[in-house]
Amino acid sequence: MSFNDMSVARMRLGWRWPTAIILFLFALTGLMTGVSLSERPDIVSADILTKAYYSLGLFVMGGLDLGTPVGGPLLGRLLLWIGYFGSPILAASTLIEALIKTLSPHKWRLHRLNNHIVIAGSGELTKTYLKELRKTSAKVQVLIIDIQIDPIKAIEFKQQFDAHIIVGDITHSFFLQKLRLHKACKVLLLGNENFQGYEAANKILKLVPELENKIIIHCKSIRFMRSMAQSYVAQKCIIFNSYQLAASALVKHDLSFHFSKTKPKDVVVIAGFGLFGQTILEELQRNAKKEIDTIAIIGIDAERRVLVVDEQLKLANFNRREVLQGNISHPEIWDKLRNKVDLTNSEPVIILCTDSPEDNLRTSLWLKEKYPNAMIIARSHLPSKFAEEVSEQYNILNVSITQLVRENLPQEWLTP
Repeated sequence: MSFNDMSVARMRLGWRWPTAIILFLFALTGLMTGVSLSERPDIVSADILTKAYYSLGLFVMGGLDLGTPVGGPLLGRLLLWIGYFGSPILAASTLIEALIKTLSPHKWRLHRLNNHIVIAGSGELTKTYLKELRKTSAKVQVLIIDIQIDPIKAIEFKQQFDAHIIVGDITHSFFLQKLRLHKACKVLLLGNENFQGYEAANKILKLVPELENKIIIHCKSIRFMRSMAQSYVAQKCIIFNSYQLAASALVKHDLSFHFSKTKPKDVVVIAGFGLFGQTILEELQRNAKKEIDTIAIIGIDAERRVLVVDEQLKLANFNRREVLQGNISHPEIWDKLRNKVDLTNSEPVIILCTDSPEDNLRTSLWLKEKYPNAMIIARSHLPSKFAEEVSEQYNILNVSITQLVRENLPQEWLTP
């Protein structure tokens, strides 16, 4: 149960419990003043525990098995009659509310949402976003939607981030109409399926046009994102890729500082040319081309991927570019690089950015021993205290994609 759900529950219990106690005391007081019951005339001489038992029974049977109040003082009969009517009404209202919540839980929770943030997806990126959101907007309501959510993760989202959780398909038009999108301040589509993200955004824009530029889509495929750049959805929404966000932060902060303090133009080695390596190359082309003499690219499928990047981005070559195809863990590939690029008479930047944190860290230690003047960067996905401590010990920079994304989310994404 989220914090908001508990607050609402406390509000309901806040008036129900006192009301129940008052109704019980009214009935008990009536019986204690000498009022009798038509079907239980012996109640007059009963002890207080027996009268308390019959007073509690009014919440269940409403006095149907006891008959009606007779005899005794007028005030006593009046109090008992109030208990006769009030107790079953209170019990019935509680039961009806519980039944409504059971039959229609989504509607019950959603109709209270206002100026809320809708997030589709329950992966690591959603958790990263929520950590930063709660630093700046602790009270904004959050609704998380996914086709399937791990129960442990659902509990974490509810308890740690005060989020509402709903299982459903964000691309279904009927489901979208139930999310009170006209009251939402932002929609973040952070799921794993690129096409579904664009599809959902298209339907949301048609349903709620005022959400234009308030829909943020994460696209895992940079190639697909570039292909869709001129689409209606891309023009009306904010599209981003987590690797691009991380690469932009790395280049603008750490690498730019290194370039500024080195006199000759730099040598940069990108070891691992997957999504992160490609986005680093793109950011270097955009923001640091004049500072770089030589770019060297190493990767198992480097030649084909370089051709694809060149075709899509129309990247102009740096002063010099070397492409070597091979595994970064194999010493032979570094021997080939050494024969083409001098890494000893400068302060080169070597970025190990394969998808294997183990290979990146191990190779970075080996390279630091061979080229102590080099700025060596080892990439991991999630933050790792172990990797940070080892990197600090050997004067290597360890960067986490998740951490870079978290620290560089645009501020306007974090405000309602």
